[in-house]
Amino acid sequence: MDIVLLERVEKLGQMGDVVTVKNGYARNFLLPQGKALRANKDNLSIFEAKRTQLEADNLSRKDEAHKVAEELEGKVVVLIRAASESQQLYGSVSTQDIARVVTESGVTIDRKQVVLDKVLKNLGLHEVRVRLHPEVNVTIVINIARSEEEAEIQARGESVADAAEAALDARDEAVASKFESTADHGEDEDA
Repeated sequence: MDIVLLERVEKLGQMGDVVTVKNGYARNFLLPQGKALRANKDNLSIFEAKRTQLEADNLSRKDEAHKVAEELEGKVVVLIRAASESQQLYGSVSTQDIARVVTESGVTIDRKQVVLDKVLKNLGLHEVRVRLHPEVNVTIVINIARSEEEAEIQARGESVADAAEAALDARDEAVASKFESTADHGEDEDA
C-alpha cells in the first residue's frame, strides 16, 4: 500500500515521503496512529495544505523532546526485583516497569517510548533507549538489584556476588574469632 508519511517514522522515511508498506502495517499501525495517510490525489492535496502546520507541530514536539532528553541523559534509575543467587530475575523487566520507575524519578515517559533491544532478566546495570520523538532518542541506565544496598554496590561498579562473598568471609572470620576467644576463656578456667 502506498502511503504519505505525516511524521518521521524510523526505518521508513521522513515527513512527506510517499512509501510503500505492507497493508497490515498501514491499516493496523500507521493509519490509526495518525502517522500516515493513504497516498491518493485527495490525501496528497490535504497533506500539502497542512504541511506547514504539521512541520510547525513537529518542530514544537521536537523542542519539547530535547528538553526532556536533557533531563534524562545519563540518568540512572533503580529497579528492585526478586532474583536468584545466580542473579537471574524471577520474571523479566517490562517497558511498563521502566516507564513507571522513570516517572517516579521525576520525568514522565510512556511505556511506548521505551525501546528494549533485549529482554532484561539479570541483575546489573542495563542501558535502555528511550524514544522521546521520532528524531530524539536518549539512553538511560536501569540498575536492577534485589535491594537498595545491592543497587549502591552495583552503582559503584562492584560485583554484587563479590560483595556478598566478602560479607560471608567477614562473617566467618568474626564467628571464628569469637569461637577462638571462647576457647581461650575455657582453657583459663581449666588451669
